[in-house]
Amino acid sequence: MGELGARLAGVLRGGDLVVLTGPLGAGKTTMTRGLGAALGARGQVSSPTFVLARTHPTTAGPDLVHVDAYRLSDPVELDDLDLDWDAAIVVVEWGRGMVDGISDSVLDVEISRPTGAGEAPGATGPGDAPGTEDTDPDDVPDEPRRVVVTGTGPRWDGVAL
Repeated sequence: MGELGARLAGVLRGGDLVVLTGPLGAGKTTMTRGLGAALGARGQVSSPTFVLARTHPTTAGPDLVHVDAYRLSDPVELDDLDLDWDAAIVVVEWGRGMVDGISDSVLDVEISRPTGAGEAPGATGPGDAPGTEDTDPDDVPDEPRRVVVTGTGPRWDGVAL
């Protein structure tokens, strides 16, 4: 997922809106970390679950704004964050249905992760994962993911993804 984020960094520019959809542990934050690393983002790119949004200046140009909309109840709360939608690359985890109307162009990334494809760190057997309560859900053994990337709107017309 980190490698995919790094590859996407090559096509993103200021004003782009990326919506990440997938279950807990699918790799949304890991993908954003890879994107941030490729852009030269300052600071640790980690899940902004409790702060809702983090802005990371980059060495590559536009800021990377990483948003976690999981705890938001409606799009108005997202709008209240007063994000720099026009100049930054904005990545919104759990953003489906929350960003409608913000931009006429969206890069939608849907991640599926089959359950049971691998064990959590510290697991001793199927269904037994002692000591994993405090681990990052994205910090699991390599597991297959199915990722569908769809660009909608004029920004993505003719862009090879």
